[in-house]
Amino acid sequence: MDRLSNTVRPYAWGSTTAIPELLGTAPTGEPQAEMWMGAHPGAPSRLTRPAGTDTAAGAAGSGAGERSLTDVIAADPERELGAPAVRAFGPRLPFLLKLLAAGAPLSLQVHPDLAQAQQGYADEEARGIPVDAPHRTYKDANHKPELICALTPFDGLCGFRRPAEAADLIAALGVDSLKPFVDLLRAHPEDGALREVLTAILTADPDEMAHTVAEAAEAAGRLGGAHAPYAQIAHHYPGDPGVIAAMLLNYVQLQPGEAMFLGAGVPHAYLGGLGVEIMANSDNVLRCGLTPKHVDVPELLRIVRFEATEPGILRPEAAPGGEEVYETPVDEFRLSRYVLSSGGRPVDLTAPTAQILLCTAGAPRAGEIALAPGESVFVPADESVEVAGTGTLFRATVVV
Repeated sequence: MDRLSNTVRPYAWGSTTAIPELLGTAPTGEPQAEMWMGAHPGAPSRLTRPAGTDTAAGAAGSGAGERSLTDVIAADPERELGAPAVRAFGPRLPFLLKLLAAGAPLSLQVHPDLAQAQQGYADEEARGIPVDAPHRTYKDANHKPELICALTPFDGLCGFRRPAEAADLIAALGVDSLKPFVDLLRAHPEDGALREVLTAILTADPDEMAHTVAEAAEAAGRLGGAHAPYAQIAHHYPGDPGVIAAMLLNYVQLQPGEAMFLGAGVPHAYLGGLGVEIMANSDNVLRCGLTPKHVDVPELLRIVRFEATEPGILRPEAAPGGEEVYETPVDEFRLSRYVLSSGGRPVDLTAPTAQILLCTAGAPRAGEIALAPGESVFVPADESVEVAGTGTLFRATVVV
């Protein structure tokens, strides 16, 4: 078992205080958006092992040097991940665990399913588009289902509203240039209405749309209530067509312990709050708005599922040993939670697959390692581990 050293990503939308408060450190004044835990090549966790305790250390002939979890897994995938996981997902950790702290809205976005990702990646590779090109859509050939679990009250957008509800919300703004969208939402079949309106929003003249967004933002601020979130979004993204697109989506407020699953084709955005996020290990994002980055409208319209859905707030389900599981329909990750109390019996978490354990409250122990909020450990497959003490631990692993 290894204590992890993790990278905090300073994206502009990040909160300046939420992650420092959890870690008990002083804010730097800069945004601290995401702390990554895993083996993603963009910012892999690092760990220290004495020489001879894994293949990577033995091959390097080094002492207790720090190296990336990516390199440790690559040196002996079956030992680190477990043979069942390697057979199912290949020789890599198939998930990425994060602390996510949104101080401003993230981009409105959608993710492809596995077949779409494989097709899109192959197509862009065949066309010779560099992976780091700003107009590149598919960074890899994997899908990117996600789960966000709130640690504080957490606001977001998830899935389309019923068109009639979106029409009422937009109509109440009293903005003349939005009336055609309202009419479309009320006059067409559900999927056709949503597709037609989103297409119109994303392909409108930029100057005209910026003026419309400004009028809508002023009205939303004046009305308050259900319109208040959109005034706040417009404050961060003035003139962005995503402000209007956001009104087509369900507004969701999660309380601590509640979660939201985001499957393929479902448009969504995080607006504010601190949470534990887990996702399949992919960078494939198609943006719909609230961003200065490239928006590939034709590909976006191919990927989006144009159907009204309920956001589906998840609450943990009790499992043996005090485990509370957030059930999702994917195998690349499984997130659960343990709320440990003083005097309780140690809980055996030994498993045939690799795990990451993250402390979010209290002072629990994983084996002999004492954890504080924001600290985490990597547990290789089949390694014996018991957790005890007082506090909250999130457990990330896979389904095999």
